Amino acid sequence: MAVSDTLINTLFDGRYRIIRKLGSGGMANVYLAEDQELGRRVAIKILNDRHANDDQFVERFRREAKNAAGLSHPNIVSIYDRGEAEGTYYIAMEFLDGRSLKELIVGRGPAPVNVAIDYTRKILDALRFAHRNGIVHRDIKPHNVIVDAEGRVKVTDFGIARAGTSQMTEVGSIIGTAQYLSPEQAKGAPVDQTSDLYSVGIVLYELLTGKVPFSGDSPVEIAMKHISAVPEPPSAHRPDVPEDLDLIVLRALGKTPEERYPSAEAMDEDLGRVAQGLAVSRETEEAATQVLSRSQLTLPTAVVAPPRPPTEVLYEYDEPRRGRPFWPWLLVLLLLIAAGLTGWFVYQAVQDELGEGGVGVPYLIDLRETQAVGLVIDAGLEPNVIREANEETEEGFVFRQDPEFGEKVDAGSQVDIYVSTGPPTAEVPDVVGQTRDDAVAALARAGFEANVVPIFSDKQENTVTAQSPAAGEVVEVGTRVRINVSQGAEPLTIPSVTGQPFEDAASVLEGAGFRVARREVDDDAPAGTVVDQQPAGGGTAPRNTTVTLSVSRGPTESQVPNVDGLSEEDARTTIEEAGFVVEVQREPTDDPNLHGSVLRQEPAGGSAAPEGSTVTIVVGEFGG
Repeated sequence: MAVSDTLINTLFDGRYRIIRKLGSGGMANVYLAEDQELGRRVAIKILNDRHANDDQFVERFRREAKNAAGLSHPNIVSIYDRGEAEGTYYIAMEFLDGRSLKELIVGRGPAPVNVAIDYTRKILDALRFAHRNGIVHRDIKPHNVIVDAEGRVKVTDFGIARAGTSQMTEVGSIIGTAQYLSPEQAKGAPVDQTSDLYSVGIVLYELLTGKVPFSGDSPVEIAMKHISAVPEPPSAHRPDVPEDLDLIVLRALGKTPEERYPSAEAMDEDLGRVAQGLAVSRETEEAATQVLSRSQLTLPTAVVAPPRPPTEVLYEYDEPRRGRPFWPWLLVLLLLIAAGLTGWFVYQAVQDELGEGGVGVPYLIDLRETQAVGLVIDAGLEPNVIREANEETEEGFVFRQDPEFGEKVDAGSQVDIYVSTGPPTAEVPDVVGQTRDDAVAALARAGFEANVVPIFSDKQENTVTAQSPAAGEVVEVGTRVRINVSQGAEPLTIPSVTGQPFEDAASVLEGAGFRVARREVDDDAPAGTVVDQQPAGGGTAPRNTTVTLSVSRGPTESQVPNVDGLSEEDARTTIEEAGFVVEVQREPTDDPNLHGSVLRQEPAGGSAAPEGSTVTIVVGEFGG
């Protein structure tokens, strides 16, 4: 299906009425929808066409639903439902009528200091809960934080989250947004909860300054800066940022997990202190100083933030007292100098980090083959391209290198560049006609996942009736192969047709998918009327089941006896013995001889009438 605006005003998966599009990303589109079953508005995230058949993205999509569905917290977007429909996959989640932090920053600029602290603490509260449940988000950025009109903050998009400490991928490729990656993510190294806290530090930096600490012309350039460059304190861009808030940001942006906050709770405690006008912890002062010590430039006291001297020393020269009286000018000068040295500084810092001697192997993961080969040649090394299937990496891109990024080798050494030829492929086996379990096993042996879809069919129950992709097609290993499995004939509801003429009843039943048989019976109902059916109406039965209709032959008739002139008692006895019911009416008479005698009857004597029908007699009554 085409996941586009053609979905608007349609009913998706038989349940969600699509109202309007909320946004789109590289992997999925998000729509506002009305849940027809529960009568509430939801945000429904639908995997787009380009990725609906890509197992890597489908797995990422499933992981998002699984991870977020298990996290019930006021600061995490709730997942209501997930499923597969109309050729793609979807997640139905809580709808927040708000904007992302990124939209707010772009539209309004830096946030007030107290608001930046408040939003960051709510993000940390969400991460604290996720981390306690063993989930590392791995893609914290302002795009994935929603703020509604009431100021509620919720973290969303657990698409690349994983349980526990893990590699970014099995082959160490970078997943996430370059500006918000931790150094270990930039290297493709293992991540843990402190990686999320590094990203939170960048979000706080952007909330305070309107910009990220590291930017560049390419993801690789930005990744290099995450690994080695020293961030400027937020106050360098915004003087009203408190020094203690600088220290919190700098500690969060430590290059190694050991330099950062050990937990979301610890970072939240420092932010709570600053919100109350108190100083951060001694550990944070020391950690921030350690981060800044990586720089070879001498920064002003307010930036480096050494251990605080006694109060009288702080204010010894403050006459008149003006906060930071001189260092902003010095900082401007230093920034100008730093701008001219940036290229040398980043290169030198990376070299210092990677060690000395030989040629440093460039970072090649996720680059196109031509780009990777060019970088290796430019470094004075010999490229050796090896093409292999890889289910995680798009065709033509590097998924592995040997030696690894940063290793020192002799000039002219060979660098193996592993380039993906795309996911491994295999031929789909023919499973039509097999039992469900045998088909699932055969597909698993061939490297495929079975998507079992029960259907009604005339074929034997538990038998595979069709498959897609078809047998013999060559597709990616891991592809989900749909198999339709018979659950027998579809049960239909049997219409109730008793009381109808046979022709009408037969037409109704045949139109509903049933066969009809007729059985004549004696009954008082008019001839040709259905007086009974088997199976009874309202039940269910498979299509083409025969419904037997009992049809009345009509009531049996008898001759009505003539009782004119008889006494009332004799007339009643005579009529009842003939099988009829008597009804007596009285009529005044002037002839005493007619008193108590039958004056007339209806039907008339000698005529035919249905057995059990009523014969009315009129009896004379003399008034005297």
